Amino acid sequence: MATTIIITTIMTMLADAALHRLLAWTSPAYPVGGFTYSHGLETAVEDGRVRTAADVVAYVEAVLGRGGGWVDAVLFVHAHRAAEDAAAFDSVAELAAAFRGSSETALESRQQGGSFLSVTRKAWPHPALDDFAARWGERPIAHAAVMALACAVHAIPLGPALQGWLHGTAANLVSAGVRLVPLGQTDGQLALAALSRAIPPIAAKALVTALDDLGTAAPELELASIAHETLYTRLFRS
Repeated sequence: MATTIIITTIMTMLADAALHRLLAWTSPAYPVGGFTYSHGLETAVEDGRVRTAADVVAYVEAVLGRGGGWVDAVLFVHAHRAAEDAAAFDSVAELAAAFRGSSETALESRQQGGSFLSVTRKAWPHPALDDFAARWGERPIAHAAVMALACAVHAIPLGPALQGWLHGTAANLVSAGVRLVPLGQTDGQLALAALSRAIPPIAAKALVTALDDLGTAAPELELASIAHETLYTRLFRS
């Protein structure tokens, strides 16, 4: 019942055009290359730590609640709120690009961020995105920061935008788990349903977390990502 109320409230907050944008940008079909990254999950499957759907749920929940996904959630919040102030937004964007635990998670965020900015400027143009691209140049941009900017300038409120971001992150990692473990499609959906119950409290906490209080508490995730760099065979880029 609580989940139904939350979803209904989010949908009533969004105009049709804004809803369509949010659905497009968080869809696996949006061409940012998210399907090529696993955020270290491939390492955890390879060494036997992740073997079941429940293991995938635990891994992804750790990413969202204590790892890189948590960092992105908080940075998303601050980037969205700073969207109308170029200097403030650029400060958050710079932190977001640097706040990575390994070279592969940096690649994961920056490659998707660059792709998101490029595609969105063409398909869903807005002067604020062009202005940002012009002043940012070739510097790396984190996916969370640039999507937050796009959501803000396209009138997608922070609450729904953040929920969409977290759901998209969870869905991408569950999809990786379905391929890696491997799991059946039904198990994948059961995993995503379980994670949907964890996302609202994570989002609520991110909304009130200051940048000075931001950090991670998931060293095994960071080590999995670092170890992924030297796996003998790899399906994913992180």
